[in-house]
Amino acid sequence: MLSKNRLAMLLASLFLCLTLAACGGNGTQGNTSTGTDGGDPAGNGEVPYIAVVSKGFQHQFWQVVKKGAEQAAADLGVEITFDGPPTESDIAIQVDMLKSALDKNPAAIALAALDTESVTEQLTACMNNGIPVVGFDSGVPNAPAGSIYATASTNNTAAAALAADMLYENPAFTQKLAAASASAPIYVGVLSQDATSDSIVSRTSGFIDRLVELVGASDVQVTGHDKFAKEASSAKVIITVSVPATTAAADMKSGAETMLTSGRYAAIYGSNENSAGGILAASNDGSDFAEGGKYGDIIAIGFDAGKTQRTAVENGWFYGSVTQDPYSIGYKAVQLAVDAINDVPISDPIVDTGAKWYNSENLSDPSISELVYE
Repeated sequence: MLSKNRLAMLLASLFLCLTLAACGGNGTQGNTSTGTDGGDPAGNGEVPYIAVVSKGFQHQFWQVVKKGAEQAAADLGVEITFDGPPTESDIAIQVDMLKSALDKNPAAIALAALDTESVTEQLTACMNNGIPVVGFDSGVPNAPAGSIYATASTNNTAAAALAADMLYENPAFTQKLAAASASAPIYVGVLSQDATSDSIVSRTSGFIDRLVELVGASDVQVTGHDKFAKEASSAKVIITVSVPATTAAADMKSGAETMLTSGRYAAIYGSNENSAGGILAASNDGSDFAEGGKYGDIIAIGFDAGKTQRTAVENGWFYGSVTQDPYSIGYKAVQLAVDAINDVPISDPIVDTGAKWYNSENLSDPSISELVYE
């Protein structure tokens, strides 16, 4: 007969064996971190960890990027963290976040750099340690050669072309275009924040080039700035580009006012949130574009979003605007990171995350409204 002490020891041992068996035999617990569904895209028995470091965190734009990234993580079976500094001027905070991510030895990193020079040391460390880096949103401009696997970002030229397409389909513009001639041309104003930034230049030239393509090169003249100038012998459409002296709100408003008060424009386009903001400031937050308003016969189109621009579109004062797709930016950033982990060859280092047209008719659609940040 077993003693009471011996019996207790045997029962304890039996309980321990049963517990280990229930845990899979190794005593480990399943990973419950953000964005994990138990998948194993790396094929090595471990759930890959991807560090996502954005330019910001509190702005609604980045919250939508985060939602897309988390959905991709859930779909693809990876673990992610999503970090970003309080504002897009907090470069040092972003660098510290990137350093902390590297300390966790991630399988890959997705980065929207505030300042490439500030993270060059970390990018070099990633290359030396075989950690692939994916850029997203504006990516990592002028990064060291070979340090970026691919970048998920908006094709600004294509997005701006969408604005031109929608203007060309506008019934009022179509009617004015049909009546236009070389002796009585119609004018389209383009307000551009600058003529140096790649994204702004693309959003300006993309709109202009597409409108020229739609109307016909021989019928469109582009004036106002040498960078975008185009000659036409008998133009019935004249596109005037205004690039204010500075990006200050007062200068953007002044540039818009010059166009609007001239009385000759059929349409006006602002190529980013700041430019659209100038148009809004010069038109009583857009209400002057309302039917019967001071500028009621001018078709106003914007780019990006913001509370005032969204309100103007919602009320029909702006014909519509183009927004980036932050959800797709986040999703594709994680998707590309998984591809990089698996050494999937990339055909194009820049992956377009798309853009959407929003107006008073589709703004209530959740798939659109979510993208139009305030």
